[in-house]
Amino acid sequence: MIKYGYLTATASLLMLACNAGNTKHDQGQHTVLDSSVQEGFVAMLDSNTLKGWEGDSSYWRMESGILIGEIKADAEPLKNNTFLIWKGGEPGDFVLKSQFRISADGNSGINYRSERFTELPYALKGYQADIDGQHHYTGQNYEERNRTTLAYRGQQTEIPNPTAGESGASKGNAWSTLIVRDTLATAKELADAVKVGDWNEIEIVAKGNKLSHYINGKLISEVVDNDELHRKQKGLIGVQVHVGPPMKIEYKDMKIKMLD
Repeated sequence: MIKYGYLTATASLLMLACNAGNTKHDQGQHTVLDSSVQEGFVAMLDSNTLKGWEGDSSYWRMESGILIGEIKADAEPLKNNTFLIWKGGEPGDFVLKSQFRISADGNSGINYRSERFTELPYALKGYQADIDGQHHYTGQNYEERNRTTLAYRGQQTEIPNPTAGESGASKGNAWSTLIVRDTLATAKELADAVKVGDWNEIEIVAKGNKLSHYINGKLISEVVDNDELHRKQKGLIGVQVHVGPPMKIEYKDMKIKMLD
């Protein structure tokens, strides 16, 4: 996750309602889940162990069905972001849901369609559904160790395919070629979507080149990634503890459904 400017967006919730049930990848048409997607999920967490995951147990543990990532006050400072990586495969099209709770100084996120960054242990490179304790960034799409921000909170964006001589670059912690196609909610609606200091639900829908992030059922960001040079169609899933002050992130009831 990054620390960068906060977006003030305007409402377009009516468009969401009009597009319900439409799963095309055309820009401007938001992904809305229908009832058929609510079935067939597979649990990703063991009740008491880190079985099925790989990472540094200095920062990760399971307690009574809750996955905890923590930097303790008396611990040696974390030098690089560290991930707990799911060993269940490299999903392409899927829906992932999880409850999460984060401390005020927390900085985390769920990576997907990612690959290992082999220069560091337990590091990932790829799309991330951001989560932070102040909820200035929770739900945005940030590409870890690659293109940086692809959509801020409240944005529906398109990342165009590179043209000759213009492959894009990171400028101000955002990808230079991104195009904002729509706004999804006002700043107040975005803030009201998250319960500070409490459990929230995050939902990631990855289908084709469309990547949608929901918090408590509200669409927070959506990317249509047409960038054939950089985009990924499948990859690893992992959860992050970010460098910084002492923090705690908790996940529970994490589940995934593969899409055809």
